[in-house]
Formats: sequence, C-alpha cells, structure tokens
Amino acid sequence: MLSQGQVGPITSTADGVQVALRQGKLGDQIVSELHGRYYETCYRRNQFFAANPTGVTTVAFTSGTTTALLGVCVSNPVGSSINCVLNKFGYSFPVINTTVNEVLLAVGYNAATNVTHTTALTTRNGFIGVGAASVAFADASWTCPTAPNTLMLLTSMPSATTLPADTYGDFEGSIILPPGAYAMIITSAASAVSGFKASLGWEEVPV
Repeated sequence: MLSQGQVGPITSTADGVQVALRQGKLGDQIVSELHGRYYETCYRRNQFFAANPTGVTTVAFTSGTTTALLGVCVSNPVGSSINCVLNKFGYSFPVINTTVNEVLLAVGYNAATNVTHTTALTTRNGFIGVGAASVAFADASWTCPTAPNTLMLLTSMPSATTLPADTYGDFEGSIILPPGAYAMIITSAASAVSGFKASLGWEEVPV
C-alpha cells in the first residue's frame, strides 16, 4: 500500500477534519510529539525506577569482580518474560571523595544463575500509585554470578575535591537486558563512607 502525503506546511484545521500526512522534500514524514517522550510507556505501566536513597560506601570495581559490589544494580531474572530496556540514570556524591574517582556502567550475563540480592531495593512504577509490579530486581548490594565488564564511562572526578557536574542522563534504549542479564552503576575507586547514591530507570518489554 502506498502512503502519500503533502510536502510543505498544512494550514490549521478544525477537529475531526481529515488531512494529508506532512512530508519533507526528501519524502520523509514529519511528526511532532503529542505528549512527553515516555508518556506511552508510563501509561502502559511499563516504566520502572530504582534508587538507593541511603548513601553506600562503594568498593573499587575492576572487570572480574563478582562479590561485595555496591551502588545500584538492575537484573532481569533467568526465565523472565521481558527484556529490560535501560533509559534513565543518575548518581550523586553526598560526601566528597578523598581520591580521584570514576562512575561506570558495567554489565554481565548468566543464562542459568541469577544475581544474589544482598540488599534489595524497592522498584517503583512510573505510573505512581497504581502501576504494576516490576519483573526485574534492583539492589544496593549484590553478588554477580558471572564477572561483569565495564560498558560505559559515565563521568570522572578529575580531583579529589571536584564533584561531577552531570549526574543525570538517558541511555535512550541503547542497552537491553534480556533474561539473565544485569547492569550496574558503580565506581572505579572506593567512595567516601556512605558517599555514593545512584538510580536506574528502565522499560519492561515482552520478549
């Protein structure tokens, strides 16, 4: 079926009037958002968040580490019916570090064994008060079944007295956690005592 539209502006019309699709000079369709970017996801009760509201004392992370990790971790359990699509993230240092540090996103996967939930976090639906429960799990302290690896550098602290300027961002759905996968925000060096907080947001999409 051929879909055709009109190149160039379309004058304002009354409600209920059918008009041609708007197109650009290269045949591209021109659209605008009716609601906020994540409205549909939240309305369908598929957007979730998790945060550690109490600062934790992180340990230095290196690829190959599996135990005693602290920060925030989201894991999609083995055999689940959804994919976790990461979008929002945030972090803060309520206590200034005593050393240069980096904030990292690390990921891992194990098809048979789940993450051990040492200190579980409450996952919250973006549709406040009446949203569904999440399938994924979140933790402030956890043990990985398989050693995770660094995927992205989120920020760095060039000196021990300088806090990072950017503490909030969006992965824009570029990272998918299938069943058995997990992602975490951690630090490359140990933080100050109770000196790190972090959060992750994700959409749950049927496999």
